[in-house]
Amino acid sequence: MKLTAELKREKIVAIVRGITREQAGFVGEGLSQGGIRFMEVTMNTEGALHIMEDWRTRYDGAVYVGAGTVLDVEMAKEAVCAGAQFLISPNTDLSVIEYALEHGIDVWPGAMTPTEIVAAYAAGAEIVKLFPTASLGLEFIRELQGPLHHIPLLATGGVTLDNLADYFAAGAAAVGLGSSLLPKDALVAGNRDEITSRAAAFVNAAKGL
Repeated sequence: MKLTAELKREKIVAIVRGITREQAGFVGEGLSQGGIRFMEVTMNTEGALHIMEDWRTRYDGAVYVGAGTVLDVEMAKEAVCAGAQFLISPNTDLSVIEYALEHGIDVWPGAMTPTEIVAAYAAGAEIVKLFPTASLGLEFIRELQGPLHHIPLLATGGVTLDNLADYFAAGAAAVGLGSSLLPKDALVAGNRDEITSRAAAFVNAAKGL
């Protein structure tokens, strides 16, 4: 699909969860000004659809806005109607993948085992989200590269600025960043500058990998 190649170049998806619509204003500004090009709003965030709509209007052409924690087709439909340009799930639901492909939407489902990863890829997902990476560890990613290195992985969970290079060295094609990119204190304080600074640091580090 059209965004998968771009994700492989940018290497980072910002995972935005549990923020308010008011916070979404400075969060979006901070991430975009820091160079983040993929911003995911999880569907279990209150007002997620409104946030996606707002971001699509504000950042159209500069940032790709997508939905995360898409657990079923109904959620996928709602997200796409709100303007989601890509769908990410913590699990592999074949009906969600089928819906996305039918509508020309990039879909990156979650998987943990080799069986799930292969099933998601065979169903049409061009990148598979490896989750929970923080629990599985870097060695798990390395071991997957033997039989499955043809399947690009979006490693999500446990990624920090200090270990970012390790994830790519292990074989990740891209990473999902949550709390390491959006610390709670910055959200509470409305500190857009800190978010911009963190985003820029990750983007610059990823460019060198």
